[in-house]
Amino acid sequence: IKMIHELLLALSGYPGTIFTWNKRTGLQVSQDLPFLHPSETSVLNRLCKLGSDYIRFTEFIEQHTGHVHQQEHHSIQTNQAGLNGVYLRAFCTGLDSMLQPYRQALLDLEQEFLGDPHLSISHVNYMLDQFQLLFPSVMVVVETIKSQKIHGCQILETVYKHSCGGLPPVRMALEKILAVCHGVMYKQLAAWMLHGLLLDQSEEFYVKQGPSAGGAAANQEEDEEDLGIGGLSGKQLKELQDLRLIEEENMLAPSLQQFSLRAEMLPSYVPIRVAEKILFVGESVQMFENHNHSPSRAGSILKHQEDMFATELHRLKQQPLFSLVDFENLIDGIRSTVAEHLWTLMVEESDLLGQLKIIKDFYLLGRGELYQVFIDHAQHMLKTPPTAVTEHDVNVAFQQAAHKVLLDDDNLLPLLHLTIDYQGKESKDATGTREGATPPQESSPREVPPTGWAALGLAYKVQWPLHILFTPAVLEKILLFTLCIADSTFNIKRYPLANVCANRQWNILMYTVYYVHHPVHENGSLLQTVSHVAVASIQLLFD
Repeated sequence: IKMIHELLLALSGYPGTIFTWNKRTGLQVSQDLPFLHPSETSVLNRLCKLGSDYIRFTEFIEQHTGHVHQQEHHSIQTNQAGLNGVYLRAFCTGLDSMLQPYRQALLDLEQEFLGDPHLSISHVNYMLDQFQLLFPSVMVVVETIKSQKIHGCQILETVYKHSCGGLPPVRMALEKILAVCHGVMYKQLAAWMLHGLLLDQSEEFYVKQGPSAGGAAANQEEDEEDLGIGGLSGKQLKELQDLRLIEEENMLAPSLQQFSLRAEMLPSYVPIRVAEKILFVGESVQMFENHNHSPSRAGSILKHQEDMFATELHRLKQQPLFSLVDFENLIDGIRSTVAEHLWTLMVEESDLLGQLKIIKDFYLLGRGELYQVFIDHAQHMLKTPPTAVTEHDVNVAFQQAAHKVLLDDDNLLPLLHLTIDYQGKESKDATGTREGATPPQESSPREVPPTGWAALGLAYKVQWPLHILFTPAVLEKILLFTLCIADSTFNIKRYPLANVCANRQWNILMYTVYYVHHPVHENGSLLQTVSHVAVASIQLLFD
């Protein structure tokens, strides 16, 4: 009877003199027991494997959560493997709940032996046989997490892959652990999609703040593949895109935060299309919550449906199995609500079409007569190197030119400002305190501009929330493109059309110039015209 109690204590994580614990070999029967038959020793050692796995499970749980289920001398140092995070703690919580039936089975066995002292070791082996397949399989998952230092949402992928086996007890146990880990994901989703908060201190979520890292392991053949755009290769296109991301990130206002997907953290059972919707919703809510300071626009981008969506997320959290159909349907519902609100806010309330017309008039030289008059007024100011008063003088000339061509929009003109960058200008002015400033392009800030024209830039203060579309980097590119068009238009007039038409690049240029300099008819579509300009400009810049 004493040996049975020693066995139950050892299986509970408390070894003694009959069942000893060794860090390398685990729990074993003492060799100094001559009264044990070899067959009994074999059965006891088989049971000791369960005790060894249980002790290692509880050590792992104690290490990462602080929950203690055994004596202190079996514990190991906290965070020895360097693992941490809320997903790991959730995994340990699920693992601990998986061990509860085992603990209950040991309690039941103790009650049975107290009632019937004549029960044998075979009865213990029979009652615990259900765990002989479960514990080794779950131990593989634990060892994988420890050896590979699985982190964050990668734990979801690891548990999911091991739950796809053919053993029902193992599958059911790992599905329960996975459901506990999904609870953390749903909490992060609720904070991100409903409130625009990225609660991810340990970088465990598949949404991160900052630009995407990109595909560093891209195939070399794919990088060098000709895309058919003026000989531009895939590698060159990727470099241009990386430069554009860095440039736009540096020129954005400090209050604008860029977010992207962390692909290595995305579980395989969550498609990338769903993750991109999650990213879009969170970015939109975050932008709205952080920059909605106007009383006339007070309210929620989710139309005060946060409680309903939170209830739906909680319902999904309570489901024992993850359902991609239900999950994507809820994501689509939230996305539709956000997209509808953004459409109303940007297109109708913020007059997106009107902003596009302003960009066309002032950045694409749609108001050519304004710039013609401005050149006449400012020519004598800008043909010499700029000074401290040049910026003030050219803005006065710009205002005079606007009045001369009957452009007296009191709401528009204060939003436009010509900038001059010159050596000795204060850094705060050089960096552009006005939102939407376009710094000069033909000279370095350390060089003295030869003329005022080389230091001339145009700033436009874009109103919220259209500032997320018309960033300073975008406006600068439009201005650069316009200068290229103006210079190329002058060159077109110098060469015979017969020689020009033979070159595809010149054909695209002439096509673009036509759409830039011809006004939109009353029955025409401004968006269609802008789209023509955008397509042609992309082709031109690539060529």
